[in-house]
Amino acid sequence: QRQLRESGGGTVQVGGSLTLSCAVSGRGFATYAMGWFRQAPGKEREFVAAISWDWKLDYADPVKGRFTISRDDGENTVTLQMNFLKPEDTAVYYCAGRSESSVSRMDADYTEWGQGTQVTVSS
Repeated sequence: QRQLRESGGGTVQVGGSLTLSCAVSGRGFATYAMGWFRQAPGKEREFVAAISWDWKLDYADPVKGRFTISRDDGENTVTLQMNFLKPEDTAVYYCAGRSESSVSRMDADYTEWGQGTQVTVSS
């Protein structure tokens, strides 16, 4: 069973930037599709971004042009660079992995999850 651990959350002012990282233990990372989801208070968890093993990328509309997902197969990490942050980006951000190679926007398609990291954007 692979383990996922997020880091990099925190509090930032509107317009600022944060970089989230997800470290994945175990084998097979290079064949995994990885995703980031978020959940704001009182709301359902929502898709943010995903990356396939061969670097096909997908982004939710609210973050396009502001967030960038990337992966380092040598380090078994996936990163979410978040720029021009807005108050509505405030949420707990989760890293997720799936053994299929293609990206997905559905959280049910992901079998492994991190514990989450809080991102707060203050105005």
